[in-house]
Amino acid sequence: MKRWNTRMLVMTAMLSAVASVLMFLDFPVFFMPSFIKMDISELPALIASFSMGPVSGIVVCLIKNLVNLFTKGFSTGGVGELCNFLLGVCFVVPAGWIYKVKKSRKGALWGCLVGALLMAAMSLPINYFVTYPMYAKLMPIDAIIGMYQKINPNVNGLFACLLIFNAPFTFLKGVIDSVIAFIVYKPLSRIIKGNYQKPKK
Repeated sequence: MKRWNTRMLVMTAMLSAVASVLMFLDFPVFFMPSFIKMDISELPALIASFSMGPVSGIVVCLIKNLVNLFTKGFSTGGVGELCNFLLGVCFVVPAGWIYKVKKSRKGALWGCLVGALLMAAMSLPINYFVTYPMYAKLMPIDAIIGMYQKINPNVNGLFACLLIFNAPFTFLKGVIDSVIAFIVYKPLSRIIKGNYQKPKK
């Protein structure tokens, strides 16, 4: 158990490092305001949650955001990192828990779907009640809504912006992470679990 715990710590740290790098490799997308970026940094957290449990996934989400916060010099006042952490947890915890209960491709698929849907749904209250009120200290809400209206002039009000733009975008991020996880998880899981996965006789 001690060796297993040590390996979990090492693998969680390594996946956190990969997640931190992927978070730096974000990029804007044409259908979202410029301050919202696309990245796949939840992918290592999802893999950690599948292979070592939801707690490991939460740790990866936390560390990557702390690294991003301190290296970028609090450029968003920590608002973006807080949102990313909360939504990442909403994604990887149910995905990892469902896969833990039903260890099969079907279980992983359901876990990813539930996680992506929950992350998209929770993006509404988290952004509306937490993230954007904090972000308003750096930029007025009217200015933020104006950036959405440049893309779709028919959008009125913050909640409408979040419902039409942020929720689908967040779900899309979850789907992309899930697809990549399905491709790379099997070979990576052998490396992560190492010799602690006994061969079948």
